[in-house]
Amino acid sequence: MPDTGTITTYRSPGGLGVRLDVGNAYAGAVVSPFFDSLLVKASVTGYNFAAACAKMDRVLHEFRIIGVKTNLPFLETVISHPVFRSGQAETRFIDNSPELFTFRPQTSMSNEVLNYIGDVTVNGFQGKDPKKPRVYPELRFKNELPQTQPKTDLVQLLHDGGAKAVTNWISDQPQLLLTDTSFRDAHQSLFATRMRTHDMLRVAGEYSNALPNLFSAEMWGGATFDVAYRFLNEDPWQRLAQMRKALPHTLLQMLFRGSNAVGYKNYPDNVIKEFINQAAKTGIDVFRIFDSLNWVKQMEPSIAAVKETGKIAEATICYTGDILSAAHPHYTLQYYVDLAKQLEKAGADMLAVKDMAALLTQVRPAS
Repeated sequence: MPDTGTITTYRSPGGLGVRLDVGNAYAGAVVSPFFDSLLVKASVTGYNFAAACAKMDRVLHEFRIIGVKTNLPFLETVISHPVFRSGQAETRFIDNSPELFTFRPQTSMSNEVLNYIGDVTVNGFQGKDPKKPRVYPELRFKNELPQTQPKTDLVQLLHDGGAKAVTNWISDQPQLLLTDTSFRDAHQSLFATRMRTHDMLRVAGEYSNALPNLFSAEMWGGATFDVAYRFLNEDPWQRLAQMRKALPHTLLQMLFRGSNAVGYKNYPDNVIKEFINQAAKTGIDVFRIFDSLNWVKQMEPSIAAVKETGKIAEATICYTGDILSAAHPHYTLQYYVDLAKQLEKAGADMLAVKDMAALLTQVRPAS
């Protein structure tokens, strides 16, 4: 049956005596089920029938079409069949030759090698015995920095004095405090959240020694949760517990989508509460809570649940538009001030401004 989908790779043959009548065959073309699925028609000429067959065999072999299944392996089988080569093939040749449908699907050696390398790198080497644990290729990495302790252990401060003690400490700091997102947003943006727990733990010690005085490390939540299950065959809860152990003096932070939690739909309040409670027990210290529409009502249950755990609720404002431009009359400075006050009233320990599109501009002093 004709296949449907998107052609990701297309390469066609050519040469003397080769004619191609191309339909919708190019990289990026979408083959739909509603029209003729012919991609390209190939015609060849030769000095004799044997030469034409040899040339057609070469043409079919040089096609590279990836993204949709094609009948190229079947056509190559037909061209190489001795009855066809003898010139004795009749109109019922295909019907009377079931062996034509026994063929090896066309493969790309380079793609197979890349897929194998990617599978072993991400999922480990299985070996012949599926009962044995997978073997992961070791990173060529060694710790070189001396073991360093933070000036103030914020994890201990949170444990002893609660969220208020941490926010009071922040207010007393004259310097800029940083949250590093390498373990969460960085690899989510750069390579589809495919960083493994194995890789994180390998560098966690050096990370802690290099950045001992970070305010927090965002390393959980967002897409890391479902990708761990769907693609990495990992348990995100186990990752959190292991990272908590590997970074004992660094506040661990997560991204939390309000009533969407770490999923893509609204969850009941009791589910939100239990999830936050379990995340706090397992190792999360700072919950960065946001709603894409700045809907405070959707963030309130999450903020309240975090407050009950004694951890830090960092309520987030999504910045939209330009407060200095008349083109965005709804998103004024007063809009954001009112939103901040609502979040403070809801119980937020801290406020964050989420400016994903880099819309914030520097305020220029009046000349």
